[in-house]
Amino acid sequence: MTTATAPDGAKRMSVELFLEIGTEEIPAGFLPLAMAALAGRIREELTAARVGFGAVRTFSTPRRLALAVADVALRQQRQELEITGPPARVAFDADGNPTKAALGFAKTNGVDVGELKRVQTPKGEYLGVHKVDEGGDTASLLPELLPRLIQSIPFKKSMRWASLDQRFARPVHWVVALFDGTVVPFDFADLQSGNHSRGHRFLAPQEFAVTGADQYLQACEEHFVIADPARRRALIADQITEAAQQLGGRINADEALLDEVTCLVEYPVAVGGRFEEKYLELPRELLITTMREHQRYFTVSDAAGRLLNAFVTVSNNRARDLAVVAHGNERVLRARLADAMFFWHEDRKVKLESRLEALKKVVYQAKLGTSYEKVVRFRTLAVELARQLEPAASELTERAATLAKCDLETGMVYQFPELQGIMGREYARLEGEDPRVCRAIHEHYLPLSAGGELPDDSVGAFVSLADKLDTLCGCFGVGLIPSGTADPYALRRSALGILNILLDRGWPLAVPALVERSLELLAAKLTRPQAEVRRDVIEFIRLRLVNMLTGQGRSADVVEAVLAAGFALPTEAVVRVAALAELKDRPDYEPLKVAFKRVVNIIKGGVAEAVRPELFEHDAERALLQQVEQARSQVDALVQAGDYVAALHAIAGLRPAVDAFFDGVMVMAEDAAVRTNRLALLTAVAQLFRDIADFSRLD
Repeated sequence: MTTATAPDGAKRMSVELFLEIGTEEIPAGFLPLAMAALAGRIREELTAARVGFGAVRTFSTPRRLALAVADVALRQQRQELEITGPPARVAFDADGNPTKAALGFAKTNGVDVGELKRVQTPKGEYLGVHKVDEGGDTASLLPELLPRLIQSIPFKKSMRWASLDQRFARPVHWVVALFDGTVVPFDFADLQSGNHSRGHRFLAPQEFAVTGADQYLQACEEHFVIADPARRRALIADQITEAAQQLGGRINADEALLDEVTCLVEYPVAVGGRFEEKYLELPRELLITTMREHQRYFTVSDAAGRLLNAFVTVSNNRARDLAVVAHGNERVLRARLADAMFFWHEDRKVKLESRLEALKKVVYQAKLGTSYEKVVRFRTLAVELARQLEPAASELTERAATLAKCDLETGMVYQFPELQGIMGREYARLEGEDPRVCRAIHEHYLPLSAGGELPDDSVGAFVSLADKLDTLCGCFGVGLIPSGTADPYALRRSALGILNILLDRGWPLAVPALVERSLELLAAKLTRPQAEVRRDVIEFIRLRLVNMLTGQGRSADVVEAVLAAGFALPTEAVVRVAALAELKDRPDYEPLKVAFKRVVNIIKGGVAEAVRPELFEHDAERALLQQVEQARSQVDALVQAGDYVAALHAIAGLRPAVDAFFDGVMVMAEDAAVRTNRLALLTAVAQLFRDIADFSRLD
């Protein structure tokens, strides 16, 4: 614990800042970002205000956002300032009297002209003043700081209510603000801050006093609110596990759903329920999706992993009779499953392939044509990829691509869009299609998110690559390019999917060639010049690869240096990044980097002349050429074999000769022929690592 000295000299314990914003129910998806931002913004605000602080904790439920900052300093930190004003030559007239410039500078800074001093700077002599800001009481800063903090919390969507100017995720109903247990007075959204919070909307709606964070958490629980989301999540996990056991099974792990439900309730109460066994006839994914996406139910399996006709839901209310709650949820689910069963039987009356014709009437995108046209395009590309990489799978790939979008015309997918691909796979399986075709119908949508599952079979990977390339190139081709955070066609996800599939399968496919072929198939639809679209799409994919690699912990300068030397083959570029990263860990990396950067910076674009040994004037030139010639064949062979680590180590062996060259030779000689010859020699050095990395990009 830190201490602060009170005016009377007595020691006081550290001071806590506490804030709670009470609202109407905030959507579950808004809370994680809001809480992370709230913690970050309070740190920024206190730091900018020169107020020391300790640990920051955040709490949240659908009806409240709260913040507790420990060890907050009672006063701002003392600050000494050296402020520079106008040039001395304009601050005084010929008689040495202060001009308006000097008088204005003194007035602005609250000092007498006599307190100004002359300061020598790189730009000449200027007026300056030394000021000491002793800092004020932290308590006096908070009435302005906290409303600004509340208003700065970001949400996916904000709203205004009544006739107020303030915006928030949902209308604000109360604000608690305490510093050292005392109310911080301010107004926000027509509300006066105070020290009273509220309990659960139904179980304990009355107000209760707040004195600090720990007391707040305890008082919340006494009023049926679990304010700490981590504790609430743990409680839910324990409760649903126990409820599943009572149903004779175990919960199917679903961390994302657990996170979402945690943000949906203030006081969790798990309730188990059942549905008719006849619905187990439906595909597993259909049952799970129906319960998860529409009802937020956890599914239950037996010890062998088979789905049981049971579920667990989490209520936000402690009912007198939980059986009534269970029956209510069972009734709602029964209606959902009845719909699903109806569509399941109706869809199977029509063959999947017969639905392809209907895609001719479905507009994929106004400028890009129908879904049928899209299928024709990416089917062509997918088959070409299969013929190049796995000829034996080309017929299966063509079949999978033909059927890939047919389930979009089924009643099931119309009712449950999130089941696209899954239902196509199931219907194809029941119609006797090849298992690889069935799997590919589902897998061609993968990955569904960053770091998500990838196609497990090459047929699915071929169709997925082709579909994503068509989407990416098509949208760029008609000007539908992501801007800022707006990406309605999920083009960033498509680009990342393309890269992840190529890297996962190790396919040596060149991105420029893939883009070029996709654009050829789209030629009739493009509204922008094809060469321009090609350039933009390739750069878009390159940036996704940069983000991917830096997100994996690779140094940004290493990634940029490698990709600047070429990234056409992502599989090869990733290996080069790893090789340069390994070289960077060597003890002699810094001098090596400096030497090679110097080579690149001197030659700029390089010279096309051949090295002429007869023009050498120093032994260092001859020695460097000998080293380059010895290394060239070795490096070329290693690069050809993909052993970039060994290639870089071989190149690194040139450093002594390069250092000796720079120490003993003047590159920019007066004789033009000699100068060009020396640049040609350095160009030969640069050519050794030109295809591995651009050393000039290294920090």
